[in-house]
Amino acid sequence: MSWFECKISYEKMMENGAQKRVTEPYLVDALSFTEAEARIIEEMKPYISGEFTVADIKRSRIAELFTNENGDRYYRFKIVFVSLDEKSGAEKKTSVAMLAQASDLKEAIAVLENGMKGTIADYTVASVVETMILDIFPFSPEKRSNERS
Repeated sequence: MSWFECKISYEKMMENGAQKRVTEPYLVDALSFTEAEARIIEEMKPYISGEFTVADIKRSRIAELFTNENGDRYYRFKIVFVSLDEKSGAEKKTSVAMLAQASDLKEAIAVLENGMKGTIADYTVASVVETMILDIFPFSPEKRSNERS
């Protein structure tokens, strides 16, 4: 599974009625940059009236995604797993990024901890930050088969 952060640029109607050019980030699960671009265009068509462009696509190294239907924000965690090298006895630290969907920081930590239940590896949370990501589009086998027909 590969995640790609796709930035969409378009004219958005603001609350005061004015048009403003915005660039918004979304996360898409895809096999390649080409597929990520096609998927984000397809996903955004129903939501944006008028023209929009894919302003940027970059690979996002996310090891795990914990969803929570109550959440309207996404928090990126840097998790450090600690293991012992059996030969040398030295501690080995491995960092990974994980996302948790939540409505606030406290809930994000709870979502992460719930998702990590049953993990036998020792880990610590090195950092957490709220992202600008507005929505996530995971891989859907049904959509992929519909796109091919």
